[in-house]
Amino acid sequence: MRLVRLKCSCLLAILFIVLPGGASALAQEPPPKIPLVAFDVHVTFPNFPVEQALADSRDMTLAELPGRGLGLHGAVTFYPVKWRAITFGIGGEVTASRGSQSPAEGTTGVRGAQEKFLSAAPQISFNFGSGKGWSYLSGGLGRSQWSVIPDGRDEPFPSDTEGLKTLNYGGGARWFAKPHLAFSFDFRFYAISPGPPYLGHPGSPRTTLLIIGAGISVK
Repeated sequence: MRLVRLKCSCLLAILFIVLPGGASALAQEPPPKIPLVAFDVHVTFPNFPVEQALADSRDMTLAELPGRGLGLHGAVTFYPVKWRAITFGIGGEVTASRGSQSPAEGTTGVRGAQEKFLSAAPQISFNFGSGKGWSYLSGGLGRSQWSVIPDGRDEPFPSDTEGLKTLNYGGGARWFAKPHLAFSFDFRFYAISPGPPYLGHPGSPRTTLLIIGAGISVK
């Protein structure tokens, strides 16, 4: 329920950006077009799940799961077609994130751990605005690798190395303070398919991972 409320809040926020953008575009005389191509580089802040099902899949405890992390996100998008207020985009994105957890000094029975998430996917997007700044909704289907490995484990479980089918969807915006350089942000949900079981342990659970990023765009 909490995740559903979070998704709704993010979508409402992006619509709040989209609708004023369309109105301001109509007032411009004439607004510059969205360019043919744009590149994005973002620093990201993944919110890794802390769930019992995930801990069980790696023979770990909840206290050993890292939780939050840090990463990078890159994307390239081409904008070949405009129809009325919508410019359609096609491209691709790659994201790489990691988190770590080290037990406090004196803590017993809790191992440190490393968590990593790597995903790549083609994307389509619906863009609203002009070359001075635009917002978008986008999504794509690709594959990801999600590993959670405690300290002292020599061999990863299959769930740590398996390529998992992953649907990503979200949105963001770009504001061009200079002709070719913009500040941009992106929020993205990654719906990750379950991983395979191993040696009596269940596979990693079906999970929706939220990653928020901010950085620059170049056109």
